[in-house]
Amino acid sequence: MRILHTADWHVGKTLRGRSRADEHRAVLDEIVEIAREAAVDLVLVAGDQFDRAVPSPESEEIVYDALLRLAHTGAQVVVIAGNHDNPRRLAAVQPLLELTNVTAAPRVARPDDGGVIHVTAKSGETACIALFPFQSKRGIVTAEALMGGDPDDHQKEYSDRCRRIAQALCAGFGDDTVNLVVAHLTVVGAAVGGGERAAHIFDYYVPADIFPESAHYVALGHIHRPQEIPGRCPIRYAGSPFAMDFGEKHGEHSVTIVEAEAGKPARRQPIALASGRALRTIRGNILQLERMAGTTGDDFLRVIAEQAPSPGLAERVRDMFPHAVDVLVKPREVDHAPSPPPVDPTELRDPRAQFRRYLQEADIEGEALAKLFDELLEEEYASATA
Repeated sequence: MRILHTADWHVGKTLRGRSRADEHRAVLDEIVEIAREAAVDLVLVAGDQFDRAVPSPESEEIVYDALLRLAHTGAQVVVIAGNHDNPRRLAAVQPLLELTNVTAAPRVARPDDGGVIHVTAKSGETACIALFPFQSKRGIVTAEALMGGDPDDHQKEYSDRCRRIAQALCAGFGDDTVNLVVAHLTVVGAAVGGGERAAHIFDYYVPADIFPESAHYVALGHIHRPQEIPGRCPIRYAGSPFAMDFGEKHGEHSVTIVEAEAGKPARRQPIALASGRALRTIRGNILQLERMAGTTGDDFLRVIAEQAPSPGLAERVRDMFPHAVDVLVKPREVDHAPSPPPVDPTELRDPRAQFRRYLQEADIEGEALAKLFDELLEEEYASATA
């Protein structure tokens, strides 16, 4: 049986207000083509298809079109809810998706009530798939308990409950089936990618040994860095399909192809993804930045101007780098900078002197700005006495 594992699409994600829809369409086209060329029997989408609980119509069109096209390759598609997805919305479309060879799991369910499904490949090989959508701590630890007690006890309660859920879902794994888990969880030992929601990473985690030796492969979503997790069976995060935020520094984006057969170890092969624009951080003083202008292609940029603030500096940087989504001005660091002179009480009565003192203390080269302040102040005085 051949399986494609992907996760954390985050369709609807924007970057400082800039749409990533075209990038999502491109990378999902790429994933569909990989599934077709590899002739996979099964596609596992391990949560966070959407970036927000109430996605836009455009985001819904992108996600559902991709799921349908994956199913049209001849593969059975299995999708679970992540912490960014709305379980109710996924449950609402669940009956329609099932008509198209797509199985959706909005919430954790009992094995005999949709928590475990069986899929038979064209080869005759059967997969037993345990479905473990994101499990919020709020569903396990009561609000009353969260208000008191030891946080370590709350984490232990969450971890123990997830262990019991995994044991129940995996109890039916046999020697004659390909045994799979698809889950949206934080597993101890994972290295974060940088674009995850921190509260759901550091407050909700489980040990890797909740997954049994009998599992051929555990397909994880939630962490954006693709990686293997040491455990009693093969455990892997697929990672996000392209960089979601400037905090992601790993630079690796892929899907995983898994070949599994009952009674034999599974083989895994990451397949690199090329779609999606790179996110880069560049820095330097204005002269250094001028030399870099025109060399960054269509990458989204975070530009750090390492010099004192001055009027129009950010606009000048944006003119040089049209794809800059963040422009940060970092005042130059001066060793042993002189302390500002003592405050003259007469200055407190003169707005001009106060403003110039502010510019000096903030290390802002702003003589032109100070003159503009003077002109505006004169106009205000004139209008007040007219």
